[in-house]
Amino acid sequence: MAEEELIVRGLTGVDMSLRVAGPGTRSYAFLIDWQIRLLVALALILVGLMMRLLPGAPHSLTNSVWITATVLATLVYFLYHPVLEVLMRGRTPGKHTAGARIVTLEGGIPTIGSLLMRNLFRLIDCLPGFYMVGLGCCIFTDRRVRLGDMVAGTVLVLEETDAALKSLARLGEAVQRSALPLEALRLIQDLLDRWRDLEEGRRARLARDLLARLDPGFDLTPGTPLSEDALRNRLEALLGARS
Repeated sequence: MAEEELIVRGLTGVDMSLRVAGPGTRSYAFLIDWQIRLLVALALILVGLMMRLLPGAPHSLTNSVWITATVLATLVYFLYHPVLEVLMRGRTPGKHTAGARIVTLEGGIPTIGSLLMRNLFRLIDCLPGFYMVGLGCCIFTDRRVRLGDMVAGTVLVLEETDAALKSLARLGEAVQRSALPLEALRLIQDLLDRWRDLEEGRRARLARDLLARLDPGFDLTPGTPLSEDALRNRLEALLGARS
């Protein structure tokens, strides 16, 4: 099965593809979240039960504690996803562990309304059991979305896109303020993004080549001492240079 992608159209003409999370990633994230909310809910019920069985405690107090614990456990179990997705901006502990997050079709952070609507349809997606409706939709839809995503206009993408989104935003800002052409800015940003993954000698050579082509003020005198930090700083300055 081909890997699905979400193409984000940048306002500056810079597009980026985000890898869509498949049913496997969704299932893994859901299982982790399900275990967390179940354990928290059971812990609350257990505390309430222990208090209710505590010898010598006033009946009114133990009964109140038991009711409170039961209500809190119910709220934790059913509000876990909507509350955490809003607070964590499209994530939950399970999604974070699975390396995924929720975004809009434009690649942005969903609104509170979208996240709440998405979770409201969770009641349908989980039918008739074991999330069969939701998983079935994820398998057969183009962007691996469930009913809640369709209604809310959201997609679950892989977490690695966080760095890509920051890179896209930085490149978009550079396009606005730099006199360099878009392709030149792409090359600089790509080198900066992969800087730590490249060998020291290779990234230094690439940096020198780019600076020689794009920076008129770069000194190519043989033997000129220029550290890798200095080369990177020159690239970053060139990326942010104003016209």
